[in-house]
Amino acid sequence: MEKWPEIEKAATEKRRELVLQGNTIDKRISSIGGLTSSIYSLQLLNYLEVSQCPSLTEIHEDIQQLTNLQSLILCRNKLTIIPEVIGSLKSLKVLDLSVNNLKALPEGITQLRELNTLNVSCNCLEVLPGGLSQCTKLSTINISKNRITCFPPDLFSENLDLLSTLVASDNLIEELCGEIHKLSALKVLDVSNNKVREIPSDLSSCPKLKEINFKGNKLSDKRLEKMVNGCQTKSILDYLRGKGRKQGEEGADADRGRSADKKKKQQQKKKKGKETEEQDEEEELNRMVVKVLHVSDVPTALTVKVSAEVKDVRPYLVCCTVRGMNLKAGNALKRFLMAQTKLHDDLCGRRTIATIATHDAQLLKGPLAYDVKPPTQLKIVPLGRREMTAVELIRHLHLEAEELRKQKKRQNVTGLHKSVPPRTLSQGLEFP
Repeated sequence: MEKWPEIEKAATEKRRELVLQGNTIDKRISSIGGLTSSIYSLQLLNYLEVSQCPSLTEIHEDIQQLTNLQSLILCRNKLTIIPEVIGSLKSLKVLDLSVNNLKALPEGITQLRELNTLNVSCNCLEVLPGGLSQCTKLSTINISKNRITCFPPDLFSENLDLLSTLVASDNLIEELCGEIHKLSALKVLDVSNNKVREIPSDLSSCPKLKEINFKGNKLSDKRLEKMVNGCQTKSILDYLRGKGRKQGEEGADADRGRSADKKKKQQQKKKKGKETEEQDEEEELNRMVVKVLHVSDVPTALTVKVSAEVKDVRPYLVCCTVRGMNLKAGNALKRFLMAQTKLHDDLCGRRTIATIATHDAQLLKGPLAYDVKPPTQLKIVPLGRREMTAVELIRHLHLEAEELRKQKKRQNVTGLHKSVPPRTLSQGLEFP
């Protein structure tokens, strides 16, 4: 069996971290039909990442031997199944299974008592396992971009008193239970682009809620629907709070009267509603169309050559040149970056749909190459730091995130996991 130098080095140097990703690793996986068995002998590992390997479709049950693992990153592969024995990793704190082909999660996940971050976004999941309330240290759950129709009954449990971030956008969720108010530490809730019709007034009882997103849902309360598309979280919560009080004060007869009036109005607007819906769909499609304003035929024009390896990581690339911009005056650059961040959070789905990168054309020399490299070979100069490899940068960012988590814990807000966007700044430029 072919020996993997990365694994041999990790064993010899008794390393605690191992990152395997990219085309070279993928070819090895393809040749032997999976990960080499020697990886499961590295029992000192507390951080293991295997990513960007389309040939990786399953993980062997021997993963249970890595009992010291605290972070397991298996994103951007083609995994179709995760073994039940994953529940044996009792020290696991971070589990990232995003961007795979998973149709179900093992019940063993509910046995991970130390787990604080669970990311299963961009899969094919239709349901979540029951029993997640047993993972009492969970602080971040990301289940976006799946086919989930409802939350597990026990997810909104008082046991999850550290859960601060719940991202469930781009699913098929139809209902948000009023029990959500039991999540006392909830700060961020994203249920955008689902099929939710009602937002429970009990949501306003979440004491720490700072950010909510219900955009893309056709709410029955049209006034509330307008608010979620344009108002701040505080205004929406105030509206829900007032709505809850009003419902509590009014009797059953008044409720029936409102329902009758509402039904009558709905019938009157039914025809108009269909026309409006068709117009909205057409406008949405128009917004998605990329219009090419000008293509230069000058031989010296700046060009970008895209390598074939990029396809599995970033399948689409759109480039343009904007001229006549002055970002040196005042705080113009700051305002520009703030606008770009807003686009990332909104249209780009927090960088899960797309990522925007801005460069100073005067500092670029063509032709440009859009390529992928192993993290050990990719060298960058992050803003305010020395030159380092991608592996070193990720390690630094993990340490900073851990330190931030400890600081928050000392302030009685425990379990924070910092998300690292796939970009950094160098000399005022933004790189994907």
